[in-house]
Parts: sequence; structure tokens; C-alpha cells
Amino acid sequence: MTSQNNNSDYIPLGSRPIDRAGHHRTDTAWLEAAFARDDVLVLMLHKGLPLVSPAGGLVWLGPEAAKVAPDARRLFLGLDRNDTPIFALGLPDGFELEGSLIAGTGEFMDFRMAIGKLGELEMNLASTARSIFEWHKSHRFCARCGAESDSTEAGWKRICPECSAEHFPRTDPVAIMLAVSGDKCLLGRQKMWPQGMWSCLAGFIEPGETLEQGAARELHEEAGILCHPANAEYLFCQPWPFPSSLMIGMLLPAENEDITIDPHELEAARWVTRQEARDILAGEHPEIFAPPPFAVAHHILKEWAERDS
Repeated sequence: MTSQNNNSDYIPLGSRPIDRAGHHRTDTAWLEAAFARDDVLVLMLHKGLPLVSPAGGLVWLGPEAAKVAPDARRLFLGLDRNDTPIFALGLPDGFELEGSLIAGTGEFMDFRMAIGKLGELEMNLASTARSIFEWHKSHRFCARCGAESDSTEAGWKRICPECSAEHFPRTDPVAIMLAVSGDKCLLGRQKMWPQGMWSCLAGFIEPGETLEQGAARELHEEAGILCHPANAEYLFCQPWPFPSSLMIGMLLPAENEDITIDPHELEAARWVTRQEARDILAGEHPEIFAPPPFAVAHHILKEWAERDS
């Protein structure tokens, strides 16, 4: 039996989205008025790190946010259910928290650590803002002519003043998948991960291939496991702001169980039984622990583990 919650709306970082209200992005007068509203909500990031309150949750400012750093990058995120405008500020790299107008309100925290302190809506907003601000940093110059491009449409577009080329935020599709064989699934680990953590295998989708083909290719390249793309089962997906990926969760029935790892990609790979997977998720396995619940890999393993044998 399949879990009732195998839907992307339940996956951390993507759940509880607001209305992005894209029709306002080209209306500069509306945007300026919205940013000055008494009820405006503004979150802040510095070098990709969100400002988090000591009590947990994002630090939210109102219209006074305009005074924190006049040269901050501004992003319109959308409207909440009360039609309250929500913005994000990307503070300049040289910004110093100490001595600023927001000193003492919180700290800029590593995103993965911050996630555990944020609510679902805040996770979605902060991850969206992080992805967009990182895109601006890495796409300052026009890919067509090399001139420095300008941010426009409330932070959702760049346009080249020299050749008029338009550039939009990119999202890279990544297959993240479990190969399964009967009552076993395949987990792998990378050397850089914390000792004991094992996870699903994953890899970027290449031009000219489908999601299913990319997933099957990655399993074969990284672990020597053969799977037919036509047998892949899509589960759910997750926006992943490191820097800007869409993690696409799948299950693929394996046609062999002999593992041959690519040591450039994996330190090790192994088959675990469904009961072992349940023990891993419960924190009761003697050797392995699962990725944290904010990672889609956790939910892929959970989806498969909770099915009937």
C-alpha cells in the first residue's frame, strides 16, 4: 500500500507556497508602493544565509527594511493569503550585522541548520530567495555578448543593455532515486558525508534525455545497477537551493544486484532490506542513519519502506 502523502505539496522547502503574483513584477509603481506598506513582510539573506531569530523562525521586518542597506538586492516573492506583499533582501557581501539597524535581532545561519528552526512557509520563502540571489551572483554578465546585465521584473529576470538578451533564473533537474529489488533497496554514501549517513543515489539530467533515462543512467554509472527507464515510478519532487535544483524522486526496479561503484562518485553502496530501512528511519539501525527529514531523500526512503512487502 502506498503512503497517502506521496505528493510534492507535503515535501519540505516546497510546501505551503504563496501566490507569486507574477503579474505585479513589471509594475514598478505597484512594487514601490507595496514595499512601503505598513504590513509588508521582508526577510533578509546575507551570502545565502537567512537571518534567523534566537527564538526560531525568520526575522521579519516591515517598511523599515529599506533603511538596513540601501544597496541591497530586492526580490518580490508574492502575496500571502491576506494579500500581504512579501519581499526578500539580499544584503551586499560587505554588510556587517554588528552596528547595523538589525543588530541583535538574530544571526545569519547556515541554511541547512536554519531549516530546523523555520516553519513550512518560511522554508519555502527562504529557499526561493536563496536560489534567486545565487542566480544573480553567477549570472551578472550576458551569455550572448558579455556585457553586464541588469536585474528587472522584481528580481525575476535580467536583461542585457547592450544586446537586449533576456535571461531568466534556471532550475537544474536532478534525479534522486532508489533502485529496488524485491524486498531490498540500494543506498549509497559519499566520502564527504557524516559517518554513518547513507542516502539515495542522485545525478543531474543531461540534455537530450528524459527524467527516467537520466535516473537509469546514473544508477548504472554510479553503482553498476541496470534499470529500464520505462519501469521508473515517479514519487514527488523538491526545490533544492544549493544552488538551484529540482530534486525529482523516483523508484526504479533493478535488473541485477551486483554492485560496481564509481569511486569518483560514491565511497560505497549496499542493499538494505525493507525492515532495515524502517529501522534506519526510526534511528534504530546500528550502522546507518537517514538523511534529515527536510531532504527529499528521507521521504523517498520512507515512501518505499512503508509500503507492504
